[in-house]
Amino acid sequence: MASEPVRVTTIAEALTALGLEGNPVSRRPVLRGRGGTLLTLATLDENGDATWHGLWIDARSVALLGPGVPTSLLSEADHLSGATASLVDLVQSAARSYVERLEELGSRIDDIEARTDPGPIAELAALQQALAGTRKHVVRLSVLASELDGNLGTRFPGLATPLTQVHSETSHLETLSTGLAQVVRDMVAIRNAIESNRLAESANELGRVSNRIAALANTSNLRMLGVAYLALILGLISAVVLIPNTAATILGMPSAAWVPGLWVDLILVVLAVVPIAVVFSRAWVVRMLRGFPTYESRSAEGLADLPELAEQDAERPGEAERLIGPTP
Repeated sequence: MASEPVRVTTIAEALTALGLEGNPVSRRPVLRGRGGTLLTLATLDENGDATWHGLWIDARSVALLGPGVPTSLLSEADHLSGATASLVDLVQSAARSYVERLEELGSRIDDIEARTDPGPIAELAALQQALAGTRKHVVRLSVLASELDGNLGTRFPGLATPLTQVHSETSHLETLSTGLAQVVRDMVAIRNAIESNRLAESANELGRVSNRIAALANTSNLRMLGVAYLALILGLISAVVLIPNTAATILGMPSAAWVPGLWVDLILVVLAVVPIAVVFSRAWVVRMLRGFPTYESRSAEGLADLPELAEQDAERPGEAERLIGPTP
């Protein structure tokens, strides 16, 4: 004795009858099982929120599940009735909501394209996500139309004629959604190019600042080198002067009274002349002395090139010093 078919009144009950509890309705538009076949489509509102509808097909009948949909012009024109009319009305209602949703998204795209700037990344990402969500439903409709070309379509008498129109509308929806998605991808690419150019400009500015810092560092090094040369020259002069001065101090003490005055003069002359001759006859000392005016001028240039920075500017850099501004 054959068991009675399970009575199904909701999409949830249909999923239970198919043994698919907990599985999302949006997985496939056509779900088959021993108890029957479930067709699911969603209509979209102006915000893109989905309302799910379904058709439950078992051995006895075809039942409409979920909220009702208005009668379509296509079913009226072909004088359809029963299960076929319910299917066509559902498909037409879903397709109409997809068209309206895509037109609304297309209007938003037109507004963005009218600007000189392609828009913030966040806005483009939200638009791309909305298009992807709508396109998912368009693909489900296309898959359902393909399923209806096979054995599934035989459960709906008189479907052949309206199915041609359904295929045409589905093809139009796929073309429209693909085109809009490509436009958004292009705008995202433009925005990425703009951001890349901004980063490149900032990198160039950073390079210029780095070069300026390097130039200042070189100037500072030259200045310090000049100061070092000056200190070395002063040290050499001090050493040359210190030797005869020390000798004069020693020979002028009472303990050196026994040294004849002629020898004192001779010793002082030798100690004054020999260090000068030895030190200032060196080639590197001569070159250093010849460059003395250059060291002095370079030191002055270094002091002039070093900018003065106020204390408050060092602690709180101004907005004008920011290399990269905020991303829109």
